[in-house]
Amino acid sequence: MSLDELKSALPDYARDLRLNLGSVIGNSELPEQRLWGTVLACAIASRSPRVLRALAPEARARLSPEAYTAAKSAAAIMSMNNVFYRTRHLMSDPGYGVLRAGLRMNVLGNPGVDGADYEFWSLAVSAVNGCGQCLDSHEEALRKAGVDRETVQEAFRIASVLQAVGTTLDAEAVLAEGE
Repeated sequence: MSLDELKSALPDYARDLRLNLGSVIGNSELPEQRLWGTVLACAIASRSPRVLRALAPEARARLSPEAYTAAKSAAAIMSMNNVFYRTRHLMSDPGYGVLRAGLRMNVLGNPGVDGADYEFWSLAVSAVNGCGQCLDSHEEALRKAGVDRETVQEAFRIASVLQAVGTTLDAEAVLAEGE
């Protein structure tokens, strides 16, 4: 399944998602590596098999093997970090915020791709997973790297659309089973 097939699979009531999917991916001004790494990382983070099956082959074709692996690693490490840091942030006891995490995060020091791209992918996955502390951290790193707000916003535009597409298609699949 391709991007066009994914758009076609969306029901009529989700026409806005269809249009937004075409806009955030098909009309993006992001460099190809940043765009397709974000698409792959968010497709993984969406937890939607249909979205991942549709978009991973195109991401693989458009990314170097190193960038493809790095985007997958961003989804993996942020899946862990988003739960950990979101939970720490939500805890009423501020004492948890000063404890050592004690979790391996070596990939963050050497992701194998441009650091700003990796930060972008990490921000997008953090948007899907709803971790405010991680969002702030990655946004700050991107801004220090000279990335403007409009470009940063592209990360969570892509994240929001892919999450919504995954939710909609997965819900439709479940509803179709009952018919």
